[in-house]
Amino acid sequence: MTFRGAVLTPILALVLLSAPALLAAQSHAGAAAESWPMSNRDYSANAYSPLHQIDAGNVTQLQPAWSFTPAPGAPDAGFAIKATPIEVGGVLYYATPNNAFAVDARTGRQRWHFHWTSKGGYTLGNRGVAILKDRLYFETPDCNLVALNLTDGAQIWHKSICDLDMYYYASAAPLIVNNHVIIGTSGDDIDIPGYVASYDATTGALQWRWYAHPQPGTPDAKSWPSTEAMLHGGGTTWGYKSYDPELNLIYFGTGNAQPVIAGKARPGANLYDASIIALNPDTGKMAWYFQATPHEAHDWDAIETPVLFDATIAGKPRKLLANASRNGWFFVLDRTNGHALVSRPYVDANWTLGTNAKGEPIPNPEKEPQVAGELSNPNQGGAANWFPPSYDPQTGLFYIDALNAWSVYYVYDLNATPEGWGGNDQGGYSEGELEALDIKTGKPKWVHHWAYPSRSGLLTTAGNLVFSAGVSSDIEALNASTGDPLWHAVLPHGVANAPMTYSLDGVQYLVAGSGNQLVAFTLSPR
Repeated sequence: MTFRGAVLTPILALVLLSAPALLAAQSHAGAAAESWPMSNRDYSANAYSPLHQIDAGNVTQLQPAWSFTPAPGAPDAGFAIKATPIEVGGVLYYATPNNAFAVDARTGRQRWHFHWTSKGGYTLGNRGVAILKDRLYFETPDCNLVALNLTDGAQIWHKSICDLDMYYYASAAPLIVNNHVIIGTSGDDIDIPGYVASYDATTGALQWRWYAHPQPGTPDAKSWPSTEAMLHGGGTTWGYKSYDPELNLIYFGTGNAQPVIAGKARPGANLYDASIIALNPDTGKMAWYFQATPHEAHDWDAIETPVLFDATIAGKPRKLLANASRNGWFFVLDRTNGHALVSRPYVDANWTLGTNAKGEPIPNPEKEPQVAGELSNPNQGGAANWFPPSYDPQTGLFYIDALNAWSVYYVYDLNATPEGWGGNDQGGYSEGELEALDIKTGKPKWVHHWAYPSRSGLLTTAGNLVFSAGVSSDIEALNASTGDPLWHAVLPHGVANAPMTYSLDGVQYLVAGSGNQLVAFTLSPR
């Protein structure tokens, strides 16, 4: 493991968990400056920390503090960390497929490990845990929501949340609102509907379920050619979610439509696929939707994180939601009603004919996948993907690790009722770009071009820093105002999800997952 010549030495001192500190860190709506109690820090999901001990002037002095690797003989120990850890009361908590871990945040020493005996499902990754008081919640690949005792990792209950026989699996980070544990589902693009559900945090009882399609017979159902197509039409919900306590609305994106590439078999806008959704967490009733990609036919889901903040646009203070969609478009919406204030491409997206009255892109029919092939930007992986962006209230900029990429899309299945994918794409030129977008215009203030494509989640801090994965298995820090590179350290396997930061005993830590390891940095060796 190389850290610009530094040698990593873990410290083995164990510091006991403080119960009062743990309970104090539960204020998700306004997380304490020192803590990181949710996957993207708080309900706004802006992945921004007000900590500034590490700043643009001293970031070059960062040194490794400790690392944690699961014991080699532990079950499923080799799974990569795709969850940003959360920090509560001096302990880091995170999950990988079938596993949950508690690690001392000062030393990197394991506090406990829970292993779930799986019955199947896809182990592509786990995107995070949630904590309420003395319990931790996470999803397992074989479609279970598990509640653990926060102190020792003992199982309290588990509930089935999806059906393996229908090719669902579970990988999302739960969102906790009051006594609701709100989950999303993943699927294998085999013509199944996506949904979000809420479970009682105490008992695990199902409270409500919302499906990502209209009710049969309603006006929105006319966006599908038939009820049968609609009820099998996709819209999985495995992305991160955000919440506005004042409006009492949760926000999330829905997945691509199905069949995936053979879109001509399902004419219409295909609601509520590839959309941003606002729901009441107490009832599961939809307040509004905004469709990022009407009649989606390129596997451009809209599960990218909806980020919440307040700002003045056109002289009016507004409650806003920003989203950099997989389709290459950046949106800023009024989160009270879903109306678009900014709709603008952030890569060379070539598949539209402008926008409609709602600010939704209008697909160009000539850019739908063809038997002979059709060249589109972005590629199937998307201009953005599930990796969390960040919004910095100091700079007023929205940061996204983007991919400006071209691909040729082919339709293979010409049946009247194709299933699954029905086609595919062949990739071409691509360029990685870390972009800082002005939330009032959607225009980039600066763009950092990577030597070759890089993807990761992002972290911004009050130290005028943005942290990202680099292109050579490293973590990088850039000046958040200018994009100038400032520091990097080589890690064992690069960074998948976003780094995070917290402060204990007056020391600010920077932590990232790299392969199956957690790695921590401070301004002075611990």
